[in-house]
Amino acid sequence: MRILVTGASGYIGGRLVPALLQADHEVRCLARDPEKLALDPWRQHVEVVRGDVLDPETLLPAMTGCDAAYYLVHSMDGSGGFRERDRRAAVNFRDAAAAAAVGRIVYLGGLGEGEQLSEHLASRQEVGATLATGSTPVTEVRAAVIIGSGSVSFEMMRYLTEVLPVMVTPKWVRTRCQPIAIRNVIEILVGALDIDDRENHVWEVGGPDQFTYEDMMRVYAEEAGLRRRLIIPVPLLSPQLSRHWIGLVTPLPVGVAKPLVNSLRNEVTVADNTVAEKLSRPLIPFREAVRSALQVSIDFDVATRWSDAAVAPAQAQPSDPEWAGGTLNVDAQRVSSSAPPEDVYWAFARMGGEVGYYTFNWAWKLRGMLDKAVGGVGLRRGRRHPEELRPGEALDFWRVAAVEPGRRLQLWAEMKLPGKAWLEFEARPAGGGSELLQTAYFVPRGLFGRLYWLVLVPFHVLIFKRMAGRIVATAEQR
Repeated sequence: MRILVTGASGYIGGRLVPALLQADHEVRCLARDPEKLALDPWRQHVEVVRGDVLDPETLLPAMTGCDAAYYLVHSMDGSGGFRERDRRAAVNFRDAAAAAAVGRIVYLGGLGEGEQLSEHLASRQEVGATLATGSTPVTEVRAAVIIGSGSVSFEMMRYLTEVLPVMVTPKWVRTRCQPIAIRNVIEILVGALDIDDRENHVWEVGGPDQFTYEDMMRVYAEEAGLRRRLIIPVPLLSPQLSRHWIGLVTPLPVGVAKPLVNSLRNEVTVADNTVAEKLSRPLIPFREAVRSALQVSIDFDVATRWSDAAVAPAQAQPSDPEWAGGTLNVDAQRVSSSAPPEDVYWAFARMGGEVGYYTFNWAWKLRGMLDKAVGGVGLRRGRRHPEELRPGEALDFWRVAAVEPGRRLQLWAEMKLPGKAWLEFEARPAGGGSELLQTAYFVPRGLFGRLYWLVLVPFHVLIFKRMAGRIVATAEQR
């Protein structure tokens, strides 16, 4: 079959695409910025078309000729208003699928029942209901917590458990949940293509175990080799307070943590797990799923992460027309090296994560803490792989705006700033070695943005000059 996949740069989509290819389907990926998929290992085996679910004019050409389409996008980015955007996107997708005569839509939603659903879960189910009002049959797969290396649920549980040996938590830690392994989710999504009727289906799927969140954290601690965690549920700690300490302790920005924490009060278990048992054999127990996710992280074999999906259609560039010729502050450093360009690239491309920033790492960590305190992303997102980078993926509080392996890396700042900032590195051949060109760009917003840059100029001179020198030294040591 010819399959359209939305959200291919995200956590689920990036793992679904190779599974569809392995099942001998032809895959077409819809991407707001096709460059983000340029370095994915399966890129040469798929067709990529530019489009956006919020732009209906791009959807019909993308869907034309497709037998089925996966809807794997979500607008929850921490900025608010996600429910309205999700509703509008679902209407656009529904109408385009009908016009293109797509045979089936497959949608991954969320478990939960009752009138007291959180806004997040209610929105997830509203999207499924909206898609199903069209003429194209819809298979809605509802899952709870998905366990896999890099998943938002796994990362939240991991950081809470590892950072906090003692947790004073709200009552939601004793809410029941039926977690499911990412491998089983992908098997179920692929299996959904085998339906040959014209009916709508809602499948509730889960793993073989039902746990409370408290149980899940205890199991994680055991599998990670941590001491037994002391978890103290109290009735006074509200979800509003919970989201702040989750935002500070985990990689999740507060704006993303808020709707997720509100969802934790809803019990998410499955009454009839027949579909999951039929399409994914065997269902992976929770403990085994955690063990596998931990091993994949240790082996640096994480295929996708929750933070891979960017909220902007294309990363901003310092040459964009809106500020080209205007106020653009620049700090440029040039350093010659006896090392070849590929070694200089290796040195700056491994920056961030466990390696750090070559100089004044304490200052970078402090900046990350301050960013988290004001609702930013902070440093805890780390990086997917210690050396490899792909366009569009997260690196600490940066986003990879552009990467040319062996030559160039451009990072776009996602920390809270009074303006827009980039950090760019380029390794150029020079004589018998190379030259590193390191450039920091900053476009200020208003008077405060201009003052921010002026105050930091002395620190930039000190930090960026030393950083460039140590990058070159590291390359020469290699």
